[in-house]
Amino acid sequence: MLKVHDIDVYYGDMQALRNVTLDVKKGEITTVIGSNGSGKSTLLRAISGILRPKTGSIQFNDKEITRTPSSGIVEGGISHVPEGRQLFPTMTVLENLEMGAQFSHMQKSAKKTMQEVFTFFPRLKERLSQKAGTLSGGEQQMVAMGRGLMSRPRLMMLDEPSLGLSPLLVSTIFEIIKQINESGTSILLIEQNVFQSLKISNHGYVLENGTIAHQGSSDQLLGNPHIRKTYLGL
Repeated sequence: MLKVHDIDVYYGDMQALRNVTLDVKKGEITTVIGSNGSGKSTLLRAISGILRPKTGSIQFNDKEITRTPSSGIVEGGISHVPEGRQLFPTMTVLENLEMGAQFSHMQKSAKKTMQEVFTFFPRLKERLSQKAGTLSGGEQQMVAMGRGLMSRPRLMMLDEPSLGLSPLLVSTIFEIIKQINESGTSILLIEQNVFQSLKISNHGYVLENGTIAHQGSSDQLLGNPHIRKTYLGL
């Protein structure tokens, strides 16, 4: 479904990603793990068109999207739920969700899509008129993910969805990610919660210093001595 091939990404003169190659297969959850500053968020920004790779290519469903504007990437079926939620705090939950349905074909089915969002996040239905900035951290994450679903993506990219949440809410969010995937949406997941993210995913990549250091099935990565020592403390 998604093919990232040999991309180099820079911030000015500083290279953030070097020869990064990865695939996301249709119907699967693919996880990218790595320490802070390893380039995980940069990877998602490059895929979603916020950053432009200097070299390499990105394809989605066999269509080249390396130079496609961000709006075209969303319209084409990829949604990006950024780290830190980045909601509109003075707008209501309803207004934040509606912002996810940007294009006419999404707006036509927005009411139906919102009902589907409520099946994953029933609490949001009770909070529709509440301003997003007054919600708890877990509820804000639900709004961010719900907004991402409003574009009816075929691929949903999630950047640190468990960040700052209580252990109970972390388990809830990972369970919902599984449910979203089982409903037909492929997932590219960026996470520092290595164990939980690999447990729900099919395939994983390890980013270290802007390059892919390891890849394999999630079971292979969970059994890798380097990963167990470096990221799991085992």
